[in-house]
Amino acid sequence: MMQEKIKLFLDTDLLEKYLLGTTTKLEAHQVERYIAMYPEVRKTYNELQENLEAFANSYAIKSPEGLKASILSKIKAQNTTKRKFMNYAVAASIAAVLFASATYFFYHQNLSLQEENSVVTNQIKLLEEDMKQRLEDVRNQFIVLNNPKTKKYTVMGNDKAKDLKAIAYVNPVKKLSYINVQNLPQLEEDQCLQMWAEVNGEMINLGVINEAGNKDNLLAMPYAKNAVGYITIEPKGGNETPTVDNIVANIAF
Repeated sequence: MMQEKIKLFLDTDLLEKYLLGTTTKLEAHQVERYIAMYPEVRKTYNELQENLEAFANSYAIKSPEGLKASILSKIKAQNTTKRKFMNYAVAASIAAVLFASATYFFYHQNLSLQEENSVVTNQIKLLEEDMKQRLEDVRNQFIVLNNPKTKKYTVMGNDKAKDLKAIAYVNPVKKLSYINVQNLPQLEEDQCLQMWAEVNGEMINLGVINEAGNKDNLLAMPYAKNAVGYITIEPKGGNETPTVDNIVANIAF
């Protein structure tokens, strides 16, 4: 009975969520209690922690080069302009009668500061949103790779792409699916591999698979019951619709 209870607990993703800091207070309390009470859970937790550290190092996300320096430079320029504005404002208040025209000048200076502040704020928001989405993707990848409910499928190319090899990971509980293209076939210079997914009768373009950017990464695929994935050979740069005669691999979930 106790072993069944531990097994049911390990079949959930609570340990993964706890490691990533996404559990509720109640869930965190439950996880900590199980780790303290059961050696099997504690061992699994330690293994997941090591896996997460290795995974994070492998998929470390660098912010766009120069973006931090650009934002800091704009903030510094903004603060410098604000200090100048305050100095001018004091002088203008002392000689308001003689320099009435300065009001118009400072009004436009203030508008300029607001615009600069808005640009910097928007850049920071966009960066935060991008990092949030990437973190969510990393979290999902970690769950898919470590959750016992994940199913693993080996994908091999046909005669047109014999060297093609990929591993598909599908988790029907969390409704997540990813594919890792491990080996790419040799293609003509004017050709490329492109991924597609047929979901509820609709063909979705998942983009071009290029050796430099995708070979060692997990590519997200839309999850749907009885979904089918395809890899095709297309003209360099990709196609808007798949070339059916050039399908080199099928991925059935």
